[in-house]
Amino acid sequence: MDQLTKKPLFNPQGDTSLNARRMIGGNTTNLNDFNNMRYAWVKDWYRQAMNNFWIPEEISLGQDKKDYPKLAPAERAAYDKILSFLVFLDSIQTANLPNIGEYITANEINLCLNIQTFQECIHSQSYSYMLDTICSPIERDAILYQWKTDEHLLRRNTFIGECYNGFQENKSPEAFLRVLMANYILEGIYFYSGFMFFYNLSRNGKMPGSAQEIRYINRDENTHLWLFRNMIRELKQERPELFTDENVKMMKELLMEGVRQEILWGEYVIGDRISGLTAEMIRDYIYYLGNLRWVSLGFDPVYEGFEKEPENMAWVSQYSNANLVKTDFFEARSTAYAKSTALIDDL
Repeated sequence: MDQLTKKPLFNPQGDTSLNARRMIGGNTTNLNDFNNMRYAWVKDWYRQAMNNFWIPEEISLGQDKKDYPKLAPAERAAYDKILSFLVFLDSIQTANLPNIGEYITANEINLCLNIQTFQECIHSQSYSYMLDTICSPIERDAILYQWKTDEHLLRRNTFIGECYNGFQENKSPEAFLRVLMANYILEGIYFYSGFMFFYNLSRNGKMPGSAQEIRYINRDENTHLWLFRNMIRELKQERPELFTDENVKMMKELLMEGVRQEILWGEYVIGDRISGLTAEMIRDYIYYLGNLRWVSLGFDPVYEGFEKEPENMAWVSQYSNANLVKTDFFEARSTAYAKSTALIDDL
């Protein structure tokens, strides 16, 4: 099986023609030329991502500090476990994205990945800020490392972690496709039980600052989802031989496993114990997201009967809207651009 080779950093003999540029296996000069991009959608992506800049500490968590000790035991347990999982996801993304970028030979795609890596750092900073505000250092560390004692959380971390480790051990084009799909699942499936939990707390009048932090994280993750969707679709155009029946089956099985784990996780941390959410609502919503993600790659729905957004979950997209930035939320396609400097709660 052929292996991808790490691109050289200095390569004066690299191709400068747009027609010769490739996602993988190209001969790049590594020159960042903003005026000549093979992938036209990168310009919009870059503009949106740069306009999304925000600082976690600009959001007030004063009310959250008062609310956190008053949360019901089930709410507080879910808050801690979900935050622990989100910290892991953004941390492993920060570590993994440069590993992917070493083998991508389209400079404009690497520009996007570098911005995403920076944003993942901001997300980790945001979670630390939330924990530092609402609890003691001892409680904070216990939440950060819950995966050491919670077997369910460790299993979730292990699934995505092993997908990422797999590309470090095997640099074949097929392994590259697998790690792209794992990223797509992480950005498009793995976050959403957690996001909806924070929005549900806020609509119940609790932890409004946490929900606002999550809104800005959610907006960033939408662009990340859009990025990896487009990377997979571009790879399908450039290397159609990679998308064999066997590899498409592999991608579908990864998606279905991600959906299965997200549903089990929602039942575990939320279940029927949180006012405003039920295990059935979470299940239906995640099945819908699974269909949406797979269809966005050009395939048919996976889960029959879950092609439309559940009516009882329409509030999620409304609560995810940071500063009334108009976006096609589930497709992660921006329809308007706005600076995020005026951090006003839009509840």
